[in-house]
Amino acid sequence: MRRRMSLPALLGIVLAALFLTCSGWEEVLAAEGQTPLLMPGKKTLYQRVVSHPGARLFAGPEQNAAIVQNKLETFTPLYVYARQDKRLEVGVSVGKPDGWIDQDKATDWQQALTMIFTDRMGRMPVLFFRDHDSLMKLLHDDNLQVTIKKYAEMISKGQVLPTDFPVIAAEPDNGAVARKNFYLMPILRRDEQIRDKTLLLEVASINPGTGNDSGAGQQTENAALRTGFVFVIDTTKSMKPYIDQSLKLVRVIYDELEKNPDGDKMAFAVVAFRNDVKRTPGLGYAAQVVCDFKNVKQRKELEDALSKVEEATASSHSFNEEPFAGIKEAADKLNWQQFNSRVMLLISDAGPLSGNASTTGFTPETMAAYLKSRHIYPTVVHLKTPAGVQDHKAAENAYKTFAKLDNNQVSYLPIDASTPAKGAADFDKVGRAIANQYSKVVTATAHGQLLPPPDLQSSGSKKNMEDDANRVAYTIGYAMQLQFLGDNKNLTAPTVVKAWIADADLERLATDQTGAPLRAATPAVLLTKSQLSQLREVLNIIVKKGEESIYSNSPDFYEQVISAAAKFATDPKGKDIADTHVLGEFLDNLPYKSPVMVMTSQDWNAMDMGTRKVFLDRLKSLIALYDDYDKDINQWTDFGSHNPNEAVCRVPLTELP
Repeated sequence: MRRRMSLPALLGIVLAALFLTCSGWEEVLAAEGQTPLLMPGKKTLYQRVVSHPGARLFAGPEQNAAIVQNKLETFTPLYVYARQDKRLEVGVSVGKPDGWIDQDKATDWQQALTMIFTDRMGRMPVLFFRDHDSLMKLLHDDNLQVTIKKYAEMISKGQVLPTDFPVIAAEPDNGAVARKNFYLMPILRRDEQIRDKTLLLEVASINPGTGNDSGAGQQTENAALRTGFVFVIDTTKSMKPYIDQSLKLVRVIYDELEKNPDGDKMAFAVVAFRNDVKRTPGLGYAAQVVCDFKNVKQRKELEDALSKVEEATASSHSFNEEPFAGIKEAADKLNWQQFNSRVMLLISDAGPLSGNASTTGFTPETMAAYLKSRHIYPTVVHLKTPAGVQDHKAAENAYKTFAKLDNNQVSYLPIDASTPAKGAADFDKVGRAIANQYSKVVTATAHGQLLPPPDLQSSGSKKNMEDDANRVAYTIGYAMQLQFLGDNKNLTAPTVVKAWIADADLERLATDQTGAPLRAATPAVLLTKSQLSQLREVLNIIVKKGEESIYSNSPDFYEQVISAAAKFATDPKGKDIADTHVLGEFLDNLPYKSPVMVMTSQDWNAMDMGTRKVFLDRLKSLIALYDDYDKDINQWTDFGSHNPNEAVCRVPLTELP
C-alpha cells in the first residue's frame, strides 16, 4: 500500500527547498562545482553566514592572500565551503565559492529568519543585552521594572557606559526606525521559553549597505506630519442614516480644522462598498472611490461628492457585505503618497465576506497584513442593528481579527444601533472623537511635542464608547508620530554583531503577570522573488488538488499533491520523500510554527467539507497576498545587486502556510 504524505511534510519539503538557496532549487540540481558544508547533524541544510560591516574577500586562507573584493556588501548571505585557520571559504550561491572571509567578520546563520520590531503602541524600546547571562540576571531582578528603566535611560542619554554594562544597544527611543532604512535582525540562537510565552533570542542587528548607524539623528527634511483619513462606507440598504451622518460628521470636522492653524495637514477621502455585482448586478458596484483626499481648503469637492452617495436599491445576495473590496479599493486607488500618517475608518452594519466568498480573496488576517504592508491603520465602526443580530458575534470576531493592534488591543468599536437615530448619534460621537484625536496628534507634532506612551494598564477598564474611540485613536496616533519622527530623523536600527533580546516587552513582564505578552519583535523569513513565485505555485497546486478532492470525494488528495509538486522535492534521486526527514531538519530550530504545520493527514480526512473549504480559503488568501507582495516594489530590497530576481522580501511567519 502506498504511504500517504501529510500536507505539513510536503510544505516543509517545499519550504526547505526554497530556503536552501537564494536563486532556486534548480540551481542545486544543475550545479557541478563545489558543494557547501552541511550543518552539523543535517543531511540537506547547508552552513550559511552573514557578513559584517567592513568584511573583505580574499583569494585564499593565508593572511597575506590578495584581496579579491575590498568591501563586501553588509549583510551578504553566504554559503560556507571550507573553514581553515581564521578564515571561511564562502560564496553567494550554491556550487561556486567566491573567496575567503575573516571568520570574525561573519556570523553563523542557520536559517533565513529575521526579527522585525512591532509598532510602538505602549511598549518600551527593545534592549540588546551583552550576553544570555546578562538578560537572565535582569529577568530575575527583584526590581525588574526599575532596572529596565535605568538601563533604557542610560542608553538614550548616550552616557559613557562601563565596559561590562549589560546592555550594549537599544532600539531608538525618540522615534521608530525610518521606513527607508531596511534592517535585519538575523536569529542566531534561541533559548527556551521563559514566563508568559516569551522567548529569548540571540540576534545580530545590521543595516544593509550602511555598515554603521551614522545616519541616526540626521534629519533628512523639515517635513510635516500629514494625515490621510479615509471613510470606507457601507452603502447597501439600511445604511442611509449613516451615509447622511457621515456627511454631517465631515462638515463638523472641516469646521473644526478651519479654526486650527495646522488644519490643512489633514485630508479626507471617501470610498463606498456594497457587494459582488456578479451575484447581484442591481447593486451597481462592489467598491468605488467617491472622492480622493481633500483638505480643508478643498472641502466643497468632498462634501458635494458625499452628498450624492445613495444607499443601494437592490438587496445583496448575502447579509455579509464586501468591506474588504472597499478597503482594497481605498488602499490601491487613493493618493496616499502625500501622507506619512494613514488611517481608515470602516463603517458597516454587516460582517465581511472573506476568502473565496470575497471578490478580493482576502481573509481578515491577510487583509490586515495587506494594510500593514502599506502602513495604513484601520478602525472598524460596527453598527449592531436588530436586523443583523444573528450575524453580530461572527462579524465581531472577524473585525477584531482584522483590526488587532501590535499591543494586543483591537481597533474595533461596536455601536448600539437599536434604532437608526441612536446608531447615527452614537456614530457621530465616535467619529468625531477619532478625528479630533488625530488632529491633536498633527498639532502636537507640528509644535515639537512628543506624545506620552499610551497607558496599557487602564486600557482594559470598561468606559464609554467615546473613551474607547479616543484610546484607539491615541494609540495609533502615538505609533504614527514615532514613525514620522523616525522617518524625519532618518533613524536606523542599532548595528550589533551579537546580542540577546526578549521578543516581548520587558516592562510589561515586570508589571503584568496575567495579560498576554506584549510583542516587541516578530519573526519573518526572507524570500527571494523566485522563492515567492515557487511558494505561490505549490500553494496553487494544493488548492487545486484540494478542491478536486472535495468535489470528487477522492481519498487520494495527498498522493495527487505529491505527484503534481514532485519537482519541489529536495531529493532529486527519487527516494521516498516520506523518509527524507526534511520537515524535521528545516523546522527543528524554528522558534515559531504556523498552525497549518501541525495538521496531519488524519486531520484532513476527519474534516467535514465546510472545514476543508475554510482551510483552502486561507491558502487562497495567502496566494492573493503574495501576488500583491510581488507587485509592490516597496516590499523588496536587493542589497545593491540591482538584480530583481535576487531582491528579498520579509514575510512574517504568520503569513506562511
